[in-house]
Amino acid sequence: MDDLQTWKARRRAVILAHNYQPPEIQDLADHQGDSLDLSLLAARTDAPVIVFCGVHFMAETAALLAPGRAVLLPDLRAGCSLADTVTAADVRSLRAMHPRAAVVAYINTSAAVKAESDVCVTSANALRVVSSLPEEEIIFIPDRNLGQYLAGGTAKQVITWDGNCRAHNEVRVDEVRTARREHPGAFIMVHPEVSPEVAAQADLVTGTGGMVRQARQRPECEFVVGTEAGLVYRLRKENPDKRFHLLSPSLWCPTMKYTTPSGIVSALRDLAPRVEVPPEVAGRARQALDRMLELTEG
Repeated sequence: MDDLQTWKARRRAVILAHNYQPPEIQDLADHQGDSLDLSLLAARTDAPVIVFCGVHFMAETAALLAPGRAVLLPDLRAGCSLADTVTAADVRSLRAMHPRAAVVAYINTSAAVKAESDVCVTSANALRVVSSLPEEEIIFIPDRNLGQYLAGGTAKQVITWDGNCRAHNEVRVDEVRTARREHPGAFIMVHPEVSPEVAAQADLVTGTGGMVRQARQRPECEFVVGTEAGLVYRLRKENPDKRFHLLSPSLWCPTMKYTTPSGIVSALRDLAPRVEVPPEVAGRARQALDRMLELTEG
């Protein structure tokens, strides 16, 4: 740990950690949060080096929002099965089939896909952004479950792509029923990446940032958490007087666990692996992100 702090100071680096990261990474990070939190932090920080403890598309997003800074991803194996389900060519094909539709890209996409889109969203701001768009027809990529959740909250026609997060999509309805039986009185909150059938059984559907706020503000002392296991550590740490239970053992993302303290030290020492976006992609992808930030902050 001394080496980490030494290299962090030498590089004048900031360490960002997603809520799904391992406990030891959450503990050493300067900031942790959901995709929107970290996008805003990347845009605002003046640190010359950003260590992004998350997955590849998140580091790409930081590189887009913090031009001129070195964005390091400690382990290049940290990808996202959801982001991998859609390509830039897929988006172009969808546009050709639905020329009047706005293309809305979940932030869980590559920079190349963002570059083909009109605006990006996170699970926290998706409904707000979609509702603010003038188009009545929306192509939402790539998460089918989140797209169906949005369709239920807006009068717009939502065309979804057949992608999903393996961890969230494997949660079963019977697991919610079991949680209610085993934890009567507990407040059940699930991520919108779960299936519509699971979402319908929960008390609340919200992103990880919303779960953090609900755990802090709600009067219940017991919660069932329907998102990736890493968030449970943060909830328990910040609310030691409350109890938190993971809804399903399927809620585990292996690539989110690739980050290690030694990997961060190596990244800071070597200034690598560095995540960069080609200029011909970066400009257009940044426009989609900037529009999201404008609509979110406006």
